[in-house]
Amino acid sequence: MTDYIVNIDETNASALLIEESHKRPVVVDFWAEWCEPCKVLMPLLEKIATEYQGAFLLAKVNADEQQDIAQQLGVRNLPTVMVIQGGQPVDGFSGAQTESFIREMLAKYLPKPWDALVQTGLEAMERGEFNEALMPLRQAWTDSQQSHDITMTYAHALIESLRLDEAEALLKGVRKADQDAAYEQLQAQLDIKREAAKSPEIEALEQQLATNPDDLDVCYQLGVQYIDTGLFRDGMEHFVSILRKDLNHGDGAAKRMLLESIASLGKGDPLAVEYQRKLYSLLH
Repeated sequence: MTDYIVNIDETNASALLIEESHKRPVVVDFWAEWCEPCKVLMPLLEKIATEYQGAFLLAKVNADEQQDIAQQLGVRNLPTVMVIQGGQPVDGFSGAQTESFIREMLAKYLPKPWDALVQTGLEAMERGEFNEALMPLRQAWTDSQQSHDITMTYAHALIESLRLDEAEALLKGVRKADQDAAYEQLQAQLDIKREAAKSPEIEALEQQLATNPDDLDVCYQLGVQYIDTGLFRDGMEHFVSILRKDLNHGDGAAKRMLLESIASLGKGDPLAVEYQRKLYSLLH
């Protein structure tokens, strides 16, 4: 047995079925040796308990050997599974069930696998470390199949990190029905950040480049300005455009800036991966 899968008898029933249920959900599996469906159900429960690594306690009760416990909890058929929370049975079922049914039932009482990632991201945001929040929030957003609440939190972190194009793309994917007050607030923040990012220096360089699109030095300076203000996609796209025309521009300065920008985004960042591929295709 482990600290999340235990056998129950009269010596530990009170502590593990009642007291423990005030700390985490307790899933009680009543079974017997002669019960064939029990032998199918138990491995499924053990598999799920192992996945959750202690988020709930799987308590196994041999109903033949522990008849008093089974009677006290009103067990009439085997297998019977109960969810005990706060000292009281709150859910359960009798008979064999599919794995998907069991997971759906347990999901109501268990933390989601991505909750810890969201918490890590929120703690980083509270410290003002929005770049640090991006990786756990991105993973949580993916794992949760783009949960609306996590989308909003992730978009907020992107905006504060000046990853404005990515934030805009994220918000564009929000369904009309989900475009609530939080969505409108983020959209307004995005517009403000985008306007504020356009410094006089950037505007002047943009005008120079528009006048002379082949001026690679101005293109490089504009790329650096974009990176300095957090507009990574714009900046890296300028470096790529330079390298398409001159791989060694500025004695390799454009290549170095592109590499440094990719590195600053962090390993596994989708934007970093995208521009790593672009750089690789230019070099090979």
